[in-house]
Amino acid sequence: MKKGVTLWICFVSFYLFSSNVFAQNEAEFALYVEQLFIEAKEKGFSEDILTQAKASIAFRPTVVKADKSQPEKRITLSDYLSTRVPDWKVEQAVSLYQTHKELIKQVEQDFGVQGRFIVALWGNESNFGKIQGKHPVLSSLASLAFEGRRETLFKTQFFAALTILQEGHINLEAFNGSWAGAMGQSQFMPTNFLAYAVDYDNDGKKDIWNSVPDVLASIANFLKQHGWNDEYTWGRQVDASAVTDSSIVGLDKRLSKPIHTWGEFNVTRYDGQPLPNVPIKAWLLMPDGETGRHYLVYDNFQTLMRWNRSSYFGISVSYLSERIKKGL
Repeated sequence: MKKGVTLWICFVSFYLFSSNVFAQNEAEFALYVEQLFIEAKEKGFSEDILTQAKASIAFRPTVVKADKSQPEKRITLSDYLSTRVPDWKVEQAVSLYQTHKELIKQVEQDFGVQGRFIVALWGNESNFGKIQGKHPVLSSLASLAFEGRRETLFKTQFFAALTILQEGHINLEAFNGSWAGAMGQSQFMPTNFLAYAVDYDNDGKKDIWNSVPDVLASIANFLKQHGWNDEYTWGRQVDASAVTDSSIVGLDKRLSKPIHTWGEFNVTRYDGQPLPNVPIKAWLLMPDGETGRHYLVYDNFQTLMRWNRSSYFGISVSYLSERIKKGL
């Protein structure tokens, strides 16, 4: 048999196999969605919302694929910062801070969170609202729940998303987000929306998709509710190259020490000078190990970890906040 014919037969066979698998998944997904909506009805959602929502849901295999194919390639913190905090983003952050200066000042006063950290999170999460995701939230969450590996998590998010719709914060046609269901300019998951979103412009909706006041206040409210203290910053870069005991490195609550006592473990300021004698507890962080950058981080950094458990993410937000401060 000629090579071209063989390749064609293989392609057709693969296509038919893939089509059959997809059709099977579609059928199973339809049954799964039926059960989801039975549960939703039992939870008291209105018939109108359930009818509209159910008609909009479709199986999203690309979402399931994305969840199973999280990147495993290891990059350094320096590489990460170069992509997350480029000069153009810093310039935009400073410009937007100036544009919304009065609003940011009011949010600072109401929530006790420095504006530079609010703007830094805004920029890191959605590039100041420009990248919010175009995946239908309900379809994404239903597909991820159906996939099964984290069914309980995504079912909880699905019912929270229905609550958002029922409360009228957004209409179904515009209810889009990331492939994992994160929404709006703050990229809140639905449960975080219900817990922390704020109607700061007092229009009756918590609109993290379109309302800058709601977005900034919602970010600030999350940080406030998780213990942010605006009397302090996030931490500082230090020189810990002389540290010999790796067991003292990390964010475990038991590893915190008053900042000045870290000098006893051979930690200095980045320029080699002694650490300040101030009553702040700190953790020693080495995201890339001994040969990478070293930091002493404070309680506010632990709060950033409640937003995203990646230390790279927390440092990138902190770094952007420092550059915003410098640029104002």
